[in-house]
Amino acid sequence: MAETGAVRQAGIWSIVRNSGRALVVGSALFLAACQTIVPRSSGPETSGPAQPAPVEPGLPTDETRHRIALLVPTSGSNAGVGQSIANATTMALLDTKAENVRITTYDTGRGAITAVNKAIADGNTLILGPLTSDNAKAAAPAARKAGVPIISFSNDTSVAGNGVFAMGYSPAQSVERVVSFARSKGIERFAALVPTGVYGERTGNALLSAVRSSGGTVVSMQNYSRSSASVTAAIKKLAASSDYQAVLIADGGRVAIQAAPVIRQNGGANARILGTELWNTESGLTSSAALQGAWFASVPDAYYRQLASKYRSRFGKAPYRLSAMGYDAVLLTIKIAQDWKPGRKFPVSKLTEKGGFAGIDGAFRFGSDGVAQRALEVQQIGSGRLSVIDAAPRGF
Repeated sequence: MAETGAVRQAGIWSIVRNSGRALVVGSALFLAACQTIVPRSSGPETSGPAQPAPVEPGLPTDETRHRIALLVPTSGSNAGVGQSIANATTMALLDTKAENVRITTYDTGRGAITAVNKAIADGNTLILGPLTSDNAKAAAPAARKAGVPIISFSNDTSVAGNGVFAMGYSPAQSVERVVSFARSKGIERFAALVPTGVYGERTGNALLSAVRSSGGTVVSMQNYSRSSASVTAAIKKLAASSDYQAVLIADGGRVAIQAAPVIRQNGGANARILGTELWNTESGLTSSAALQGAWFASVPDAYYRQLASKYRSRFGKAPYRLSAMGYDAVLLTIKIAQDWKPGRKFPVSKLTEKGGFAGIDGAFRFGSDGVAQRALEVQQIGSGRLSVIDAAPRGF
């Protein structure tokens, strides 16, 4: 476990707070952390009001602050992502000058069940994380039994429900958003390249649903394994079977860069290429001539770029894109903490209020199914740059 306290300073929070968004919490909010990640260059913890002396082992006695657990991997193969999320959580605490919440980090790299059991034993009343769907499913039974809700960073909607909320970026919502935009521009006939596996299955189903509900037609959908030969074969099948106006590449940016020239050479010279939220992390997209003019939908990037710059200055390296969810999870907690008294259970009903929340990744809210609904923007790939061609709504 790791601990950090909030130090009074200005930062990203002031940018988000002053953006004019009605969903963002006002300046009178306070938050602090029981366990936070202390940067390597930082000195001793200096957290707001005086704290009781820690009781060993375990957490300090604390009657004025909420105990929140952050479950992320800080060891193992996903340690880099987990540490990045934890660091962003610390930044949010510092930026908000929080004084009524403690956030304690528990390492799921050594086992999600061990981490959640320790978090519950320590008296945490809300869990942020875990990162993966497998860990969320493993942690859910113990948390549910203790009456502690989970806000997972997973994008697997199957983990949501019965006290578990999925905060991750949903591929289905990304597909729905870009299809809706394409239909508004007169595109009627869609094709798709879909990888084998769970992600491909979900994006393919999302495309079918979005196109049909909007009055369009899916004229061809081809599956492929992640090999160059398989991608090329799937593209040639598209060319042989249909005349499409737009083609969705339901995969990451690297596959899109590989597939786009082949599409242009095999029946899709004038087709609009569409992508998913995975493209938002691929910097090489703008260097591909075949992808010029392609569209994809994702969470807004403007505030994230500022967060990333501040993160690099503080930690000496770039964050993972998922770190924004850690930051926004703290903002969510702050907003709810306005009316949530320490010592009481987390008010789960506040998560599904229609107004929702806002932060680095824009506006979002949880539906009754526990899945985060996000306000997405549509970006277009140009020469050397990405441009927003349909801005994300500012709220719900």
